[in-house]
Amino acid sequence: MIKGGSFLIQETDPAQVFTPEDFTDEQRMIYGTAFDFVKEKVEPRLPEIEANLPGPTPALMKEAGELGLLSVDVPEKYGGMGLDKVTSTLVAEAMAGGCSFIVSFSAHTGIGTLPIVYFGNPEQKAKYLPGLASGELLAAYALTEPGSGSDALSAKTKAVLSDCGKYYILNGTKQFITNAGFADVFIVYAKVDGEKFTAFIVDRDTEGLSLGPEEHKMGIKGSSTRSVILENAKVPVENVLGEVGRGHVVAFNILNVGRHKLAGGCVGSIKGVLQYAVRYAQERYQFGVPIASFGLIQEKLARMATLGYVTESMAYRSAGLMDEALVGVDDDREKVNRIEEYAVECSINKVFSSEALDYAVDEGVQIYGGYGYSQEYPVERFYRDSRINRIFEGTNEVNRLLIPGTLFRRAMKGHLPLVQAAQQVAKDLLNTMPSFSTDTALFGEQVKALEGAKKATLMVAGIAAQKYMEKLERQQEILGLLADMVIQVYAMESALLRAKKAVSAVGEAKAAAKVDMVLAYFNDAIPLVEGAGREALAAMAEGDELRTNLAALKRLIRYNPVNGVDIRRRIAARVLEAGGYVV
Repeated sequence: MIKGGSFLIQETDPAQVFTPEDFTDEQRMIYGTAFDFVKEKVEPRLPEIEANLPGPTPALMKEAGELGLLSVDVPEKYGGMGLDKVTSTLVAEAMAGGCSFIVSFSAHTGIGTLPIVYFGNPEQKAKYLPGLASGELLAAYALTEPGSGSDALSAKTKAVLSDCGKYYILNGTKQFITNAGFADVFIVYAKVDGEKFTAFIVDRDTEGLSLGPEEHKMGIKGSSTRSVILENAKVPVENVLGEVGRGHVVAFNILNVGRHKLAGGCVGSIKGVLQYAVRYAQERYQFGVPIASFGLIQEKLARMATLGYVTESMAYRSAGLMDEALVGVDDDREKVNRIEEYAVECSINKVFSSEALDYAVDEGVQIYGGYGYSQEYPVERFYRDSRINRIFEGTNEVNRLLIPGTLFRRAMKGHLPLVQAAQQVAKDLLNTMPSFSTDTALFGEQVKALEGAKKATLMVAGIAAQKYMEKLERQQEILGLLADMVIQVYAMESALLRAKKAVSAVGEAKAAAKVDMVLAYFNDAIPLVEGAGREALAAMAEGDELRTNLAALKRLIRYNPVNGVDIRRRIAARVLEAGGYVV
């Protein structure tokens, strides 16, 4: 099993990486089923959904259940299909066209159902999973409170064992709960005796459970978002999910999967908004020609497509890692441990994909011009709906702290030899003369630049760890900059490995679209890595020490940029010819 985070310190064989070109016929068929469901069933009802009428979404969820789309992650033993993470990611991507519906769908199939899949006992699984898989039961995840968003463990909802010992009495309020308006089952977190953070399965008809009014939101207007109010709610003791006092294990591990699935949805949304933007650019004439012929419009389309390619490469690489780690594992708790191994990758995907989508929808609106600001055109909805992704599943700020924080913890425990790798980088900088040669082989410069970016990240991390030691967690700005370096390393490497694998399989000519996207992306990403490194180093030293560190950073990050203008023109030409995303 490849260790999570190990991409920073070792080379990866392209043949080991799962890419979209590796989808099986069955996976493509399931994607097609989900995609067609959205086109034929969801899209015609979008006006009703977006108006937040009470009936359409639950009815469509049941239809999705009849097609098996709610059961991908549910074991066969309990009425599901028990399929892999790649397929689950593909379904999330296909559902993206459903706009607000994907929020309801993802909340149910992910954070609503998976806590029972991974942490439920046999009786709980038998009672709830068949209904959740079929759509007879719909689920919601009740973690957030008015005073505790990202700081989930500061929750105030309290659970006290009844005198008879048969119930826990829950009191508190959960806020911004997706699917609350129609959910039959709630995964609720409360502190037993005000101290032991614990997960509970709470039925909708529980005495003492009520709902607040629907929230009026900026975007995803068609999803139900309400408060869940618990006033002496009587929850049977057998509905404790997992162990008393171990609710954080349930919450945080389920959020890892949610972050990964969110990336799949973002991939689908990037492709969707790109398709709309391409179509409009070809139909909209200015100065007697379609705006698709303008260089600055083509640049926008090319950048949108490139971000789609990179995001897609990262998401399915990560799904493939999890699937490989889960081969032959039957124990649910061990499955959780195997998925948790890739917590860093899940956070990386969440941050990158949500910000890539925000870029894509922003440029989509720009291509539409004034019409993009009108609700009559779909990009306006894409723009509003995308913004929540940087808040969902832990804000991007929290995930930026989790990325280096998790890596440092694993290094201290000896799980990843990051300390040794950072020390080796420092040693090499003292003893090795820089090379200024140009590698003319395909991807030669990119491979060198990626290696340098990894070493630069390790160098900056090593300096930060040495300077602040156990107080490093207080230096959030530096941790954020380190996270940005790590994110770009994973993004560049995922895109590069996919292209190298394709070139090896079909040749450079047939893989030309992927090659161009890699070249274009490295042009943008390398300066981002260097810029984050420079800012972090400037925050940690001054004078001669800073000049020495900056010189070392410059030695590590040497990159000869390619002609991005020409490359993006080629990318745009392919996108325009295809009418949307193409690789």
